[in-house]
Amino acid sequence: MGTWNTVVEGDNLDVLTDLAARRQLFDLVYIDPPYNTGNDFAYSDDIRGEAGGSRHAAWVAMMRPRLELARSVMSPRAAIFVSIDDHEAAHLRLLLDEVFGEAGFVAQVVVNLNPKGRQLGRGFATSHEYLLVYARDPGRCALVATSADTVDERDFALLHEPSGRRYRELPLRNTNKKFNPLTARTLHFSVWGDPVTGAVATAPFDGAVEVSPVFGDGRPAVWRWSRPLIDERGDDLVCRTVRGRAGERVDVFQRDWLHPGRRKKLTTIWLAEEVGSTDTAVAELKDLVGHVFESPKPTGLLRRVLQTMPDDVAVLDFFAGSGTTGHAVALLNEEDGGTRTCLSVNRAEPTRPGSNAHAAGLATVADITRARLRAVAERHGGGLVELVLD
Repeated sequence: MGTWNTVVEGDNLDVLTDLAARRQLFDLVYIDPPYNTGNDFAYSDDIRGEAGGSRHAAWVAMMRPRLELARSVMSPRAAIFVSIDDHEAAHLRLLLDEVFGEAGFVAQVVVNLNPKGRQLGRGFATSHEYLLVYARDPGRCALVATSADTVDERDFALLHEPSGRRYRELPLRNTNKKFNPLTARTLHFSVWGDPVTGAVATAPFDGAVEVSPVFGDGRPAVWRWSRPLIDERGDDLVCRTVRGRAGERVDVFQRDWLHPGRRKKLTTIWLAEEVGSTDTAVAELKDLVGHVFESPKPTGLLRRVLQTMPDDVAVLDFFAGSGTTGHAVALLNEEDGGTRTCLSVNRAEPTRPGSNAHAAGLATVADITRARLRAVAERHGGGLVELVLD
């Protein structure tokens, strides 16, 4: 297996231009760009004057060519995740719509990275950031917005005694009232079920009663499964008596099984208890190279991002910061045997004199990225290739 991590020191605009010229493609892009909070950001590109002095316009002008080049090095199955806060979220959403097309929009995820909220300043105690998610090609994107980590075994409280498997019951009827005998005619039919044994079939049998799909108020509904599927998967269905508004009636339910590898659809709110927080991210980095970066992202956040894609993706992070993305790639490969690779790009931006990083001999932010990924390779394997783009 090849090297998991590669780190390149250089301006990301130059690196992206070089990647595009060499037609190198990536399946997943994650970036955590500067948030434009009022301080000068390093990637100015001499465009402040061109943007008419507006900080928002200057930030967008800095981001636009980088996102356009990022799109050019993304494979047809690729997705991009961009971390951002309230300062530029609205402008970034419009910019991503321009670069990737409105049809490429997948989600705007709220990430609860600071559960206690920021206590300084006026107004509300902000406890969240965002992840904006776009597909390179919506029709071919490999992103699957599910996770095994969000499956709660307690939801599967029923036990199938013959097999010992756990399951939950879901109504076989379609509970969405948009689907009814007028809009889905072929799914409105009777089945036969025995509420004593639980057996279900599409044809009459001894002990069975006829069951038609109805909503809770008694109006006609439709099934979620076709006749052939009901016949094929009869063992996954159960018939029983239920109490409705009009009294008892017989209904049919699907046994939704708990099984290894089960995944659950992700919500658009990711809690710190699920993906980590800024505090846990600082602790992770401190464990490897010390407290040398003020606001790293937690590896749990990047692990969740990575888990929405196949386990062989080529990942690009061209605002690599402390190197969290490469760290998460190594952790996940070690855990599940995946073959993900990550290219992390960072410029030689000087660390602040007197800072922990500077005191530790890390003269630039790129030095922090390298130091972390060296420690990751030593602890978790996968190796590291270090390059400098002049």
